[in-house]
Amino acid sequence: MNKSRKKNRQIYVFMAPALAVMLVFFMLPVAMAIFYSFTNLALTGSKASNLEVIGFANYIKIFKDPAVKDAIVKTLVFTVACVAGQNVLGFAVAYFMQDTKTVFRRIIGPVLLAAWVMPEVVSAICTYSVFTDKGTLNVIIQALGFGKISWLYKYPMLSIILGNIWRGTAYSMMVYQAALDNVPGEVKEASRIDGAGRLQAIGYVELPIIKNTIMTNAMLTTLMTLGSFGFIWIITGGGPGNATTTLPVLMYLKAFKNYDLGYGTAISMVLLLISAVFGIIYTRQSEGD
Repeated sequence: MNKSRKKNRQIYVFMAPALAVMLVFFMLPVAMAIFYSFTNLALTGSKASNLEVIGFANYIKIFKDPAVKDAIVKTLVFTVACVAGQNVLGFAVAYFMQDTKTVFRRIIGPVLLAAWVMPEVVSAICTYSVFTDKGTLNVIIQALGFGKISWLYKYPMLSIILGNIWRGTAYSMMVYQAALDNVPGEVKEASRIDGAGRLQAIGYVELPIIKNTIMTNAMLTTLMTLGSFGFIWIITGGGPGNATTTLPVLMYLKAFKNYDLGYGTAISMVLLLISAVFGIIYTRQSEGD
């Protein structure tokens, strides 16, 4: 019994630094954000020097604000489309790279990884240069004999979705490549002997084996996409109008453009709640197995 207690104490001693870091850099900021969401915190004016607790006023304002409801819808559309695109394309590339030679994998891998490893601002500028009126896409369209399209004006949400899928596919590709490489070779061989076609082998053999990897990757890409701000802001600034104003963009506008930090922080709590809901859904789906 004494040895067990001593061992537990040693575990807590070794865990203490990590717990302290989490407390200072994660739990404490979250607690402060929750507190500030119930205040009238502002960057300028009398409210900046006279902090007051105003209860649920910010949250009541959120429920009445049509801009928040619109931002929630746009956030969900952007997130679902990007996560679906990144996971499907990432899996497809990883799957077809299995049957290729090592030299080809060494070439295609770095090419796809370039979008992921480059800084967010660089990938956003690259996306902007493709979809702008005089960008690469319109050059190709005009070379084919068609008229140019104002992508960032007529189809701004589609533009940032395609750009974000391009940027994030490499991450999913790496995850699925590692998962597929770990699928036992004898299982693949057995499915071929049983007469399973490629699609049947994928649907009934490989996907069930890597299901937990799929759920984990979907959760990670969802959480990363929900918090996407810089990529959208650099390309469209949330516009034209509010066409690409997702929750992170709206939060920034309210907090740092309108100087209403309390309201902006309350909006961030809505984003945190949505992230938590997605996390619970993915976790339950994984535990369901």
